[in-house]
Amino acid sequence: MKCLRPFSVQAKHFLIACLLVTFCMACGNSNTTRIYVSKRGKDTNNGTKDTPYASPTTAKEAILKLKKEGHQGAIELVIEEGIYYLDKPLVFRAIESGTTQAPYIIKAAEGQKVILSAGIPLELTWEKHNDKIWKATVPNGITFESLFANNKSLIRARYPNYDAEILPFNGYAADAMSLKRTQKWKNPIGAYVHALHVGRWGGFHYQVSGKNALGELQLTGGQQNNRPSAMHETYRYVENVFEELDHEGEWYLDNTQHILYYYPAPGEHIEQMNFEASHLENLVTLLGNEQQPIHDITIQGISFIHTAPTFMKTAEPLLRSDWTIYRQGAIKIEGAERCKILQSNFTDLGGNALFVSNYNRKIEIAGNLIENIGAGAINVVGNPAAVRSPSFRYEEFVPIARMDTISGPKTNQYPAECKITDNLIRNIGRIEKQVAGVQISMASAIQVSHNTIYNVPRAGINIGDGTWGGHLLDHNDVFNTVLETSDHGAFNSWGRDRFWHPNRATMDSIADAHPAWVKLDAIKTTIIQNNRFQCDHGWDIDLDDGSTNYTIFNNLCLSGGLKLREGFYRTVYNNVMVNNGFHPHVWFKNSHDVFKNNLVMQAHQDIQVNYWGDTVDYNIYTAPAALQQDQAKGIEHHGMVVASSFINPNSGDFNLNNTTNTSFKRFDMQHFGVTSDRLIQLAEKPEIPLLITQSNPDTGETFKWKQSIFKNVETLGEQSAAGLPTIAGVLTIDIPTSSPLFESTLKVGDVIVACNDRQTKNFQELSNVLKQDQYKNQLKLIIYRNQKQQEIFVNE
Repeated sequence: MKCLRPFSVQAKHFLIACLLVTFCMACGNSNTTRIYVSKRGKDTNNGTKDTPYASPTTAKEAILKLKKEGHQGAIELVIEEGIYYLDKPLVFRAIESGTTQAPYIIKAAEGQKVILSAGIPLELTWEKHNDKIWKATVPNGITFESLFANNKSLIRARYPNYDAEILPFNGYAADAMSLKRTQKWKNPIGAYVHALHVGRWGGFHYQVSGKNALGELQLTGGQQNNRPSAMHETYRYVENVFEELDHEGEWYLDNTQHILYYYPAPGEHIEQMNFEASHLENLVTLLGNEQQPIHDITIQGISFIHTAPTFMKTAEPLLRSDWTIYRQGAIKIEGAERCKILQSNFTDLGGNALFVSNYNRKIEIAGNLIENIGAGAINVVGNPAAVRSPSFRYEEFVPIARMDTISGPKTNQYPAECKITDNLIRNIGRIEKQVAGVQISMASAIQVSHNTIYNVPRAGINIGDGTWGGHLLDHNDVFNTVLETSDHGAFNSWGRDRFWHPNRATMDSIADAHPAWVKLDAIKTTIIQNNRFQCDHGWDIDLDDGSTNYTIFNNLCLSGGLKLREGFYRTVYNNVMVNNGFHPHVWFKNSHDVFKNNLVMQAHQDIQVNYWGDTVDYNIYTAPAALQQDQAKGIEHHGMVVASSFINPNSGDFNLNNTTNTSFKRFDMQHFGVTSDRLIQLAEKPEIPLLITQSNPDTGETFKWKQSIFKNVETLGEQSAAGLPTIAGVLTIDIPTSSPLFESTLKVGDVIVACNDRQTKNFQELSNVLKQDQYKNQLKLIIYRNQKQQEIFVNE
């Protein structure tokens, strides 16, 4: 008699799969196969409800076996309550797809809390290092960038110390890298320097690679912003330095000695604490391609936590945007169709929450809570290979002779027809500052609806370029934005598309000679309607450089008003701008812009606008002086003044009590943001501002030098238009032909920030330099022109 050979692993899984199908049919449900995972299970079980698997990985492999054997029915992978630590990401491929009639659903058991963790529990034996700090040996091979104790994120040793009430960075110091401080650091290799861009346009991150004999830090990195600059002189901090382990709740990992140090807070008993370290960047990837997409997979009701920080990998530049990105997230979706992420939680993550990358169609992200994460919440980003004549830096341009003039995308390697709805996004960008609640780039027809987004360092919603438009943004509640940066919007967009040129005169001539080119990328109209926006350091709605082909209506702007920098074909109507108004900046000659029937509370804050588009008229003012000021510019012939009587301004309803004889149409100002009950209960609402009754502040005093007219840079709008790092400098308003400066290289719109190597923050400082150096035959001026610092010389 022959001995029976033991089952192979493959045979075992096949047998289990057969048993599962039989089990489901026996239960009277021949359409859906359910496979169970539970903390009470074993991976040698067969995955039924009574004998579940212990690991999602094992269950996934069993389902893969079913798929390979030709199973056609719907599948549910049901995970019961508990924390599941993954040793590697769950990567689903095209062969694991469901169908529209028989989807593949991965979900938490009804009413149960299921957590997939990218962390790794640490088994530590603690001993005293000194009277305040404890230490423990970490097993060889384990390194980490973030640490948690009892599910609370801990602070890595830093200077200055963490303070939740301070922005940016929860604490910053100009002397963070001073020699006085760095000379005290014995071995800072591996430390990090975090800083804002000098213009507060996002941030930079550097790693310390060494220290020279003087004690100066040697740094690598700084690639996280696509508008390179020096780091901000004040807004910076350092972390991961042992000598800065001086405050309760801080930790430091010595990777060479494999020793973890921790400074317990009062009341903490370190021996009773459960420590977990970040381990993986990614928990789930749905991976296919255009030819073989992964499709019809749904992930529902699961929590994702403790992914590793990725800020040093944020390096891929986007199209002439200020952004660089890292294509990773707790969930990454690439090459997918009709996949859904529903009613899940993304918390305490080091990097992005979700990244929808390259080819994707009809992805749905809905009902999720995303909070307390290091980078961005939802990123929808295509492939530059899909873009015709792409450029990647602001100062780059495509020579006309080499420009591809075919309209639209070159390939299908971009997301389209995706829905991002009913998500609560808050407290993001805890590490990286050039992030958004929803970031869209190189994509088409993305719907962003009924989301509540707040407490973010930069934009709540950002569209990085004009490719390829067709987006719909409606009923979002976006507030407490641009909290740690500046010169941006609660909604922000750029449109530096293929016709773009860094020299304004050249760009004007291109747009004039080739008017059809402005829509070669922005082929579909983006609609922004029925949203509530509020921005702390910029504009509520900010259409920046070249943003083109937008229709904007029925939006409530609570703080910063609405800005249209140069671009084409923007129609803006029936919006309400509380305590603010319209900010048109440096428009093109034939922009075809329309701004009408809006309720404004200040005169238009135009900067270098010589051509007023197709229509800037029929707007409704609450202050007669503001209307008179605009009519003196030759616009608003049919503008009208109404009494500032609103239905219920204290509750945020700024609809007019009386719309008789006005062009304004009332719209719903009470129902913005998330719609699902669980998220409504969690979501905050913006602070409704008190009405300011006075009109525009009395600014704009002008000064004369050599018969030319100048003024101080006084507003964020003037700073933004010129691309200045701060609200400072002397703006050139007019250079008449009679002026000695007319033949010089100084131009209208230039901002003088220094003269003869001395700063000129205002005209008084410029005058002081001119008086001191009146004996000189030539002046060296540092100016900003076309958002770039330049050096010119002017003869005295």
